[in-house]
Amino acid sequence: MEEILRNLAAEGVRQELLDGVTAFRAAHPVDPALMGRVAAPDTFYYGKEVWEEALAALLAGKNILLAGPKATGKNILAENLAAAFGRPLYNVSFHIGTDAAALIGTDTYDGQKVTFREGPITKSAVCGGFAVLDEINMARNEALAVLHSALDFRRVIDVPGYELIRVDPAARFIGTMNYGYAGTRDLNEALASRFAVIMMPAIAEEDLLRLIAKKFPRLKEKAAGQFAKLWGEIEKKAAKAEISERALDLRGLLDAVSLIENGLTSGQALAMCIVNKSFDAYERTLIADVINARIPADLRAADIFDR
Repeated sequence: MEEILRNLAAEGVRQELLDGVTAFRAAHPVDPALMGRVAAPDTFYYGKEVWEEALAALLAGKNILLAGPKATGKNILAENLAAAFGRPLYNVSFHIGTDAAALIGTDTYDGQKVTFREGPITKSAVCGGFAVLDEINMARNEALAVLHSALDFRRVIDVPGYELIRVDPAARFIGTMNYGYAGTRDLNEALASRFAVIMMPAIAEEDLLRLIAKKFPRLKEKAAGQFAKLWGEIEKKAAKAEISERALDLRGLLDAVSLIENGLTSGQALAMCIVNKSFDAYERTLIADVINARIPADLRAADIFDR
């Protein structure tokens, strides 16, 4: 947590926001039993403006929706925010079959009596956690309707047959959504109005270089630059629809560097982590051509990493 605050200060995030986060943490200590749920991300999100928007909204008691295309760091930022505020983290991955019981909880029989088994939204609400609603636009609108009273000024969860659950003042809800994935839909107006929306930008080349250097401190500067430029070329090709967004996988690019470090050639690693994620043979050829024009296929760890 302290490292994130130091990183934010180094990024130039406004001091009054950092002071607000520090005061929030002091005012809302975490139950020691939940310390294992406090986020500890291994990747820092780079982007001063987005950080300032998110921190300001959360300090104001708002819930936020991180919207935008893939590979813009939505989940990384959500985890970083939970860590910065020092909150227990609960993740909910939405899909077409997600229903109210999966979010709020349901009755269960413990062998002697029927009790209410809390779902992740209820647990987060009770303990003051940060709940990440991942791919929120994948779920049916009628399932999401149960969240309305928790996300607005009422801040309650009304479970039929049980006492009213009041949302802890420290609890926040962070939604993420991509456009264009199969199964996605627009959020209904009632739900969207309960979020402050941040449009996530594509990662800048200089920020990608810093991310690569942080994750791979032994990677040579020239090699890091080539991987960053490769990412930029893949982005441009995808934006022009010359290749599909399947190749637009930043996690895959970083995984490829890791595989090279662990003994594979660059060709093998990039094929496994980027090229082969397209299941169309012609498109795989196009993606491989983009990669081969920038990264030789026979590079080994000794070629790009310092000893």
